[in-house]
Amino acid sequence: MIKTIGVCGAGTMGSGIAQVAAMAGYRTLLYDIDAGMVQKGRTAIEKNLQALTEKKKLTPEEQQAILGRLFYCTDVQDCVADLLIEAIIERPDAKTQLFLRLAEHNSEETILASNTSSLSLDDLSTSIPRPQRFIGMHFFNPAPLMKLVEVVNTRHTDAATTRSITDVALQMGKTPVLCKDAPGFIVNHVARPYYLEALRLVEEGLCDIETVDTLMEATGFRMGPFRLMDLIGNDINYAVSCSVYEAMGRPLRLRPSPIQEERVQKGELGRKTGKGYYRYDPGGAIRPLKNY
Repeated sequence: MIKTIGVCGAGTMGSGIAQVAAMAGYRTLLYDIDAGMVQKGRTAIEKNLQALTEKKKLTPEEQQAILGRLFYCTDVQDCVADLLIEAIIERPDAKTQLFLRLAEHNSEETILASNTSSLSLDDLSTSIPRPQRFIGMHFFNPAPLMKLVEVVNTRHTDAATTRSITDVALQMGKTPVLCKDAPGFIVNHVARPYYLEALRLVEEGLCDIETVDTLMEATGFRMGPFRLMDLIGNDINYAVSCSVYEAMGRPLRLRPSPIQEERVQKGELGRKTGKGYYRYDPGGAIRPLKNY
């Protein structure tokens, strides 16, 4: 039975997953090698919980109980749990190294899960001890709000591990969707044309960014493609596009956009940097930038 969940990586996604875990009643560890990132993640969680309390979605007692289930660390040796969810940089070598360190300090029953949105879980599993206890648990940003979780089986994952992760997702109030390891899994594979065709329209001068977003939102999409890419992070979205493109044999229809590559090279990653396809002012205002 899973009672303690460790989340590795205290960025936006990792801290969001930790908040969800603690709110679901689990004893929760948030780990990052960078103490500054741990503090930033802790501040974000506490701010989110306070906002929920002010909106009467949590009682003060519930808020304090959730905070009491949260623990923070910068030493991987302290990262001991029944389930460990990795949410670090999208680099296979970094993820593999982390999983090997985690396996050293945890029992054979511990489940290791990756939140990767683009890397091959089958490939990762070849270097991990006890691959039958390894699985994908892909949350979407922002984790406290987005309901879907992709539960991704590798060719080694056993049925007990899949059941455990599905149960955890349900306990968190999420909607788990089972799938096998494949480029982009389900959502990121299906979503590529949404982003890439929008980028293509702008590349070819057929439409501007604001117009594309406005039109898509008018047809029922909650966010237009450019606003959504800024929310996800242009670095993450571009990395997924490149990964799916390579894994699928470089089809022209999935070719990553030079516009997005330029955003990444300039460090204009969206909301998290204050600038992407739009400018995000500290006061909350969103202003369009020049079009391409």
